[in-house]
Amino acid sequence: MAEARAETAGRGVVVLTGAGSGLGRATAGRLLGDGYAVVLAGRRRAALEETADGHPRAVVAEADVTRADSVRALFALVRERFGRVDVLVNNAGVFGPSAAVDTVSDDDWQSVLATNVTGSMYCAREAARLMKEQDPRGGRIINNGSVSAHVPRPSSVAYTVSKHAVSGLTASMNLDLRGHGIACTQIDVGNASTAMVAGFGAGAVQPDGSVRAEPVIDPAHVASTIAHIVSLPPDVSVPQVTVMAREMPYAGRG
Repeated sequence: MAEARAETAGRGVVVLTGAGSGLGRATAGRLLGDGYAVVLAGRRRAALEETADGHPRAVVAEADVTRADSVRALFALVRERFGRVDVLVNNAGVFGPSAAVDTVSDDDWQSVLATNVTGSMYCAREAARLMKEQDPRGGRIINNGSVSAHVPRPSSVAYTVSKHAVSGLTASMNLDLRGHGIACTQIDVGNASTAMVAGFGAGAVQPDGSVRAEPVIDPAHVASTIAHIVSLPPDVSVPQVTVMAREMPYAGRG
């Protein structure tokens, strides 16, 4: 794991996974602009450097959330540099190949769950440990869910199961950590215009087998929602919030 120095903790210290692109990059820009120090975590250093864009409060940290040792090293860096973490944004995630329960491969199943579920748990575990020890104690953890945690897309079994698991993770964290000053949120995003949903605006398979274009929204609106939650006083909890394109198929995917 490598890193670049930040000059100040600003308004607080945020660890942001999946910071090299998409929602992660949009969120990093917003939080840096709001005055936070942001530890930009991800596997591709070049992409993280592009996100940092030389900002003095951006710390670039190469880390693989699917590996417990890499996540421990990430939070050891945070502890050494800042002595605390105020917010973890568990943003790293993958959609995986389109597949139903009878067609998903072993490798695809394991890959999606390793990133979306195990990676989120590893990061939350290390963040919670530091938040419970630091002075003042406590903090905030935001898990990136999906509208698929409520209503699936066709042929998305691995992704859908992973996001239902994130719901369970968030609920368990809220119960286990609230007495330690830690508030947890699941943000469910629908059709933010990122590489993960590239092509939905042109056409996406619907439950009836048809292919129709779906509306998308600017990731900046999701970043603004995250920034608002981050800015709330520590005694305020937002257990779940959904941000989505108004006209996207959602209820019953219809």
